[in-house]
Amino acid sequence: MILTADIVRFSKRNAFVLTLASLISLAGFIWPFIFTGENLPRTQIYFWIACTIALLLIISEISNSSMDAKSVALLGVLSALIAALRPFGAGAVGIEPMWFLLILSARVFGPSFGFLLGLISVFVSALLTGGIGPWLGYQIFAAAWIGLLAGLLPGRKTLRGKGEIALLMFFAVLSSELFGILMDLQFWPWALGATTQLSFVPGLAVSENISHFLTFHFLSAMAWDLPRAIFTSSLILIAGNPVLAALRRTYSRAAFLTPIEFIEREKIRKEV
Repeated sequence: MILTADIVRFSKRNAFVLTLASLISLAGFIWPFIFTGENLPRTQIYFWIACTIALLLIISEISNSSMDAKSVALLGVLSALIAALRPFGAGAVGIEPMWFLLILSARVFGPSFGFLLGLISVFVSALLTGGIGPWLGYQIFAAAWIGLLAGLLPGRKTLRGKGEIALLMFFAVLSSELFGILMDLQFWPWALGATTQLSFVPGLAVSENISHFLTFHFLSAMAWDLPRAIFTSSLILIAGNPVLAALRRTYSRAAFLTPIEFIEREKIRKEV
């Protein structure tokens, strides 16, 4: 079956809100490269604002007609599954099976669904594991952006077989690196103090701080990003086709976005 529609569609208003929340959160990631003062900004303010906007976005999407009951149920089930998978990688270097299901789900159900799925699943996982802290805003938006990008990959409605698996494996490698960069951005300014050759130095030239960060990131990437990329792409290679088939079968049989019609009992009796 050729899938022809996303089960979540952002209105123009919600697309604007999504863009605004993403820009605010992006500023929270890259502030070391745009901040030139001596006093460190309170970066968590960015994320409390962005998380509030994103929460309002989710409530708006669930409460209006763009998501039917089946879409909400599917979003809840997949979010719970991803949240349950996440602790299996806790404490292991880069072994995080949650990305496998997030990427494949976003591939089938579309970018808007992928954004919501990444955001909700990481938030639910934090509630289950007690992982609520200043890092949570970064993790939420990193996962949401990966879900969004996975849904935007080319050929979602037509590409199948080995070509699709190869594309998703390639994206798994890129998204693993992207997630590592984003997590290092939230960690690097505070991790090393201000006395090492890799430290963030307030007021230093932007090019020098970028050089410090890139050196810091690639020194640590081998321990986290590379295992994450290998593990996620391997899962896609081994189980990608059957999981994609199951998700697409769910899509077709559930008939998402199809209006539910109630037929009066008297009308049924007459037809019988």
